[in-house]
Amino acid sequence: MHTNRSVYLFYHMRIFTLRSDDDAYPALLKETVGFPEQLHYIGELPKHDEICVSIVGTRKATREGLAIAHETAKELAKRGFTIVSGLALGIDGAAHEGALAGKGKTVAVLANGLDSVYPKQHEYLAKLIIENDGCIISEYSDGTPSYPNQFLERNRIVSGLSVATIVIEAPERSGSLATARNAIEQGREVFIFPGSVNHTNYRGSHRLIRDGARLVTNFSDILEDLGMSDIPQKEQSVARIAELADENELTIANTILQSPDPLTIDKIVELTILPPHIVSEKLTLLLFDGIVVEEGGLFRIRS
Repeated sequence: MHTNRSVYLFYHMRIFTLRSDDDAYPALLKETVGFPEQLHYIGELPKHDEICVSIVGTRKATREGLAIAHETAKELAKRGFTIVSGLALGIDGAAHEGALAGKGKTVAVLANGLDSVYPKQHEYLAKLIIENDGCIISEYSDGTPSYPNQFLERNRIVSGLSVATIVIEAPERSGSLATARNAIEQGREVFIFPGSVNHTNYRGSHRLIRDGARLVTNFSDILEDLGMSDIPQKEQSVARIAELADENELTIANTILQSPDPLTIDKIVELTILPPHIVSEKLTLLLFDGIVVEEGGLFRIRS
C-alpha cells in the first residue's frame, strides 16, 4: 500500500512514502530499535531477498581509500549485493560509484528531505543511482534541511538496512564510527580495512578493531566471513600453502599438491625424503589447519 504523492525532485521523479506497516518496508531495518515509522524514497526499494551491505568512511578520504571503497563495492555488486551508503563526499560517493561500475544496485540514505540532494555535487550521482534500479531514502519529509544531528540519525538506517557494515578510513570523530556502533548494537557484522598507524584517517578504524570488529584486507575476506566465499576451496588452500612458514610443512604440502593422485604417508616419506615421524607430525598439523584432508589412508589438498 504505497502512498503516491504529487511531489517531484528537481529532475521530476516522484517521491513515495512507505509506512512501517507496509509489506514492502525493509525487513532488516524493522528489526532494529527505533526504526523510522515512515520512509520517503525515490526509485526501487531493495527487495526482501536482496542482501544489502553498507560501506562508509570519511569525507576527506585518501586516494587509496577511495580506490578501496570503489573496488570493494564494485566486486560485491558484481556478486549480487546491494551497496548502501550515505551519498556523502569521499568514501560514500566512491562506494555508490563502485556499485554502479559493477552493474549492481545501490541505496543512498539522506539526512534531509528528498526535494533536494545534499551534497549538491552528488545530484547527478543520485540520478544515476535511481536510473540503475537503486533508490535514495530519507525518513525526513520534503523541505527538511540537513541539520547536523540528522546525519547521526541517518546512520542507524544505513546500518539497519544491511547485514554488515564495512568501514574504510574512519578518523576519531568520523560519523562512520556511529554507523559501525549502530551496526554492532543491531547485531550486524562490522568489517574494517586497516591502514597506517600514523595516519589520522585510521585512528577510529583501528579503535573499532581493538573493540572487536573484524579486520579485512579485500572483498574476498568479506565474502568468506559472511559465509559466501566465491573462491574455490582448493584455491584457498593453495594460497595458504604459499604462506606456510615451516619448511617441512611447506615441502609436504607442495608434494601433495603436485601429485595428480592422493598419496599414502609412505609415498610422502619417499618423495620428500623426510623422516617418517616428521611427516606424521606435520601432516597432523596440515590436517588440523584444513589444508590437507585424509580419506582411507590417502592424503590430498582440500578442494
